[in-house]
Amino acid sequence: MNRKPYTIALIQTGCRESAAENLAAHLDLAERAASLGADVICLQELFLGPYFCQQEDARLFDLAERVPGPTTQAFGKLAKKTGTAIVVSLFEKRAPGLYHNTAAVLGREGAVLGVYRKMHIPDDPAFYEKFYFTPGDLGFLAVDTHVGKIGVCVCWDQWYPEAARLTAMKGAEVIFYPTAIGWHPAEKDLLGDEQRTAWTTVQRGHAVANGVYIAAANRIGFERPLADGTNAQGAGIEFWGSSFVAGPAGEINALATADEETILLAQVDPERIEFVRRGWPFLRDRRIDAYGAITKRYDD
Repeated sequence: MNRKPYTIALIQTGCRESAAENLAAHLDLAERAASLGADVICLQELFLGPYFCQQEDARLFDLAERVPGPTTQAFGKLAKKTGTAIVVSLFEKRAPGLYHNTAAVLGREGAVLGVYRKMHIPDDPAFYEKFYFTPGDLGFLAVDTHVGKIGVCVCWDQWYPEAARLTAMKGAEVIFYPTAIGWHPAEKDLLGDEQRTAWTTVQRGHAVANGVYIAAANRIGFERPLADGTNAQGAGIEFWGSSFVAGPAGEINALATADEETILLAQVDPERIEFVRRGWPFLRDRRIDAYGAITKRYDD
């Protein structure tokens, strides 16, 4: 039975002054996305505030919340009101001293359909995530929504073909990546184009290798670390926006600018996935009997 295309939306915006303002802004943007025809909406990574991982400060653990919790409840009400599915990125407090970078998928009835905890945790200058986040232990995620099965990974997961492969193998037609990535000011002139091109290219490669749609929602704007936090001498991050949706042959179906608030809309066509996979049957030709070494850190 042929299935009709459906519409997805990525929310790209800058950070407001407070968590309450960010929550209100993203609720408004998501509702506007629904009014434009979106069936599935994805918010950017850790949207409730500034990207706090620019410094290591134990006080910032107070930003975390339970999942389910107040933010998933607020977006659950919106999902039910608008009849959409929504991907919500959160700083999750799982237990005292145990925290995750988490994405919850809310269905159109308002309930949590699935939870994904970020698997790959970076530790780079101004991206001190290992201080805050425990690596995910729920595995990779694909859930059934009212329009189709979707998967979710988070930001640094974007660089790992294994994450995309295992998510696609669960049946995801679209893999969403809530994201917070940008330039260090001192590197932008020399490496900026190279870094952003690599980010786009590797994800388009995931789309091709798996015959799926890839949807990356990034934030915009310049953010500095808190003035009184450890490692707060950092120069800040200029988030490069450029949210995009790539199709199963790697084609760019929608692309946002680097610096403008955007509700980015694109169509997902299940028949397009079928067509591409028939021509490029990469899943059929995988040599699963030969991949045992993939579970090693390095095959030496």
